[in-house]
Amino acid sequence: MKFKTILAAGMLAVVAAACTEHKTLDMNWEVETPDGWIPAQVPGTLMGTLTANGIEPEALTADDYAKINKTQFDKSWKYRTTFELQPLNEGEHAVLNFDGISYRANVWLNGKQIANSKEMYGAFRQFEFDVTNEVADQNKLEVEVFRAQPGEPNIGFADWNPRPADENMGIYREVRIKTCGNVALSHSAVRSRVNTETLNEAWLTIATELRNLSDKPVEGTVQGTADGQKFNYRVSLAPGEKKRFVSPTEIHINKPKLWWCHNMGKPELCDLHIEFAEDHKISDFEDVRFGIREIKSYLTDEGYRAFSLNGQPVLLRGAGWTDDIYLRDTPESNRQQLEYVRDMNMNTVRLEGFWGTSQNLYDLCDELGLFILVGWSCHWEWEDYIGSPCDELYGGILSQENIDLIARSFEDQVMWLRYHPSIIGWFVGSDMLPKPELEKKYQAFLSTEDDRQYLISAKDQTSEISGPSGTKMAGPYEYVGPSYWYLPEAPGGAFGFNTETGIGAQLPVKESLQKMLGPNLFPIDQRWNILCTASGSDMNSLKQLNEVIRNRFSEAKDIDEYLRRADMLNYESTKAMFESFRVRLPHTTGIIQWMLNGSRPGIYWQLYDYYKQPNAAYYGVKKANAPVQLIYDYYTKAVYAVNETLHPAKATARMQLLRGDKRTDDSQEIEIAPGMVTKVFDIDMAQAPAAFLLLKLGDDITNEYFIVSEKDTYDWSKTTWVHTPITKYASYAMLDSLCTTDVKLSTTPTNDGYQVQVSNPTDKVAFMIRLTAKNQGELICPAYWSDNYLTLAPGETRTVTCRMPSLTDKTKVEIGVFKQ
Repeated sequence: MKFKTILAAGMLAVVAAACTEHKTLDMNWEVETPDGWIPAQVPGTLMGTLTANGIEPEALTADDYAKINKTQFDKSWKYRTTFELQPLNEGEHAVLNFDGISYRANVWLNGKQIANSKEMYGAFRQFEFDVTNEVADQNKLEVEVFRAQPGEPNIGFADWNPRPADENMGIYREVRIKTCGNVALSHSAVRSRVNTETLNEAWLTIATELRNLSDKPVEGTVQGTADGQKFNYRVSLAPGEKKRFVSPTEIHINKPKLWWCHNMGKPELCDLHIEFAEDHKISDFEDVRFGIREIKSYLTDEGYRAFSLNGQPVLLRGAGWTDDIYLRDTPESNRQQLEYVRDMNMNTVRLEGFWGTSQNLYDLCDELGLFILVGWSCHWEWEDYIGSPCDELYGGILSQENIDLIARSFEDQVMWLRYHPSIIGWFVGSDMLPKPELEKKYQAFLSTEDDRQYLISAKDQTSEISGPSGTKMAGPYEYVGPSYWYLPEAPGGAFGFNTETGIGAQLPVKESLQKMLGPNLFPIDQRWNILCTASGSDMNSLKQLNEVIRNRFSEAKDIDEYLRRADMLNYESTKAMFESFRVRLPHTTGIIQWMLNGSRPGIYWQLYDYYKQPNAAYYGVKKANAPVQLIYDYYTKAVYAVNETLHPAKATARMQLLRGDKRTDDSQEIEIAPGMVTKVFDIDMAQAPAAFLLLKLGDDITNEYFIVSEKDTYDWSKTTWVHTPITKYASYAMLDSLCTTDVKLSTTPTNDGYQVQVSNPTDKVAFMIRLTAKNQGELICPAYWSDNYLTLAPGETRTVTCRMPSLTDKTKVEIGVFKQ
């Protein structure tokens, strides 16, 4: 939410304004250590501050994590800061807000205690204090924090990585102070309805929270503008009353600028300016950016959870976000990562948790046209993580105290975030369900305060109150071949809404691995295991990936051969996962890759690594999700055209099938209606053990496959939540003899990067060509390649672009091919 200072005459015939001053207290913080006070990062955690000051290791590589002294966080730690405030006039008040602390806190302002740790606790609670009687011109704020204890529902990463050494202890979200008149405004938002038949009109409802800070009744006006349309409502407040206000009438908008996810249209944003006026004076105000759109969540005829945007069905395609392990993300790192999501042509980010140290993450999704699914983490549903007994159906939120805490925490989070058009639903369960008593609290709150659907669980669960979730969480989380996603027996395959799934180890580029493990990467040994997940049962080593490489190919002789094979497996299976859900519309409604990013240096579940370098899967996902694309179905052995835009697509579809020295070419003119899937080619693999299938739509939309006649054999009876075992692997042993990596490059500078012409002068297929952009030997980051890990037919030349926003006059760009 954006804050300004207003000391001038207000709008709408208001003749004067109260002394309204809004400040975020993010400067001058210190934290006390045994050696004295050091600069502190707020918002942030203690480990974030200690790493910034060089006291603890910066990155969790090798055995660094094991060396951290965790017992230092058993005691409380004290923060302090100072700030100035304009003198208050008669009838003016000061309000201090904490958006997030972990986990308990005592607070003093100018030496007077205003909160104690018996009342101020809960990582997802938000706290507001009337400090009118405590503030001065010069102020000293002190905060003593205590970490979460076993059984307390804290911020959590579950088994994705080691637990944060400090349990994310600290002031991890913004601290704000404001001065205002008798009535304070907060949590302002706009709800919208859209005429989904014509899209030519919409209706807006204004919502805000009002707090009468005085000991007298107050009458005044909620007024302002929403998308330029004026509104004005009379309101009465009793002494000390806090009221959630919803406008009794709707504002009608003709020809609205609608918010769309980026692959369907433009994510238009509008402005809300809202004030409370008393006796012709502005008491308080807020400025909010909102989007006019209508989100619906429903169950299809097949019982699958689905979503529509402005009346149009939408296939959710995304990945699971996690914050940095010590909550050190910045607006710059958030933007880079979310631009990666958009660059991969995905439309959704799933947050298993209410992530972010501010509103920035959500603001960026609004701006970039990305959906967000947000909600509670499975961290609270397993005894190993929450640290107290759990129920097999309801997890760890069982006591009345915790039920009340989480119900109130949910209210705080929804009220804080509800103005964001990018948020399309609230997950109130992950692997399990909330207890019925807790669900009733969620239901009662949302029925009056928000118009989005709550999702009862990310897993296939049925609530006695709200019915089936319509979702599935059937895995896999370890490697499966590309054909798996299309097979009717596959529990995680292409039907319904798969809320989290992936192929396990997704290795970073070699340059990043050397930062994590040092220059000598081979053989693959125990050093790699700390970079896997922290699960005690599975996914804690590379044994699965090693088995696949050994059975698909043979034992790798060096690190370059190992990584080349791992990249190929990563690229094709992750690409097939997304493609299968697109081809099987309308039986599919959503697919979420587990995960998007890494909270620390790691080698599992990521489309780019901790250093923000994309891996092979990144480019497979980007190609798989091109808005209009040709896709090979491994089960039907046919090529389909898909169109997920709102407009018909016409183009020439071409295919080449290269089977050794045999080549088959075909082409046809096609037209694909919006949201439709159309069969284009049948692929005949008769008498060919392996082939390259090269597809092209129009002049520049390409897609490529290495396909074999032999099939993977799965043992469906031994399927677990992790994966389905492959008892017989289709062999890729012939691949190296069929392809080359010898290509020629020609580069041309552009305004923001380079255009690169890649030519294959050989009579073999150039396969998995990884292009790099370096500055003095270091990979440039970010570098947005239009395509990478290229496959080119014999004699083919293709032009790609590389956009590098951080280029300066001092950057010495070297474009090359990484030789593995």
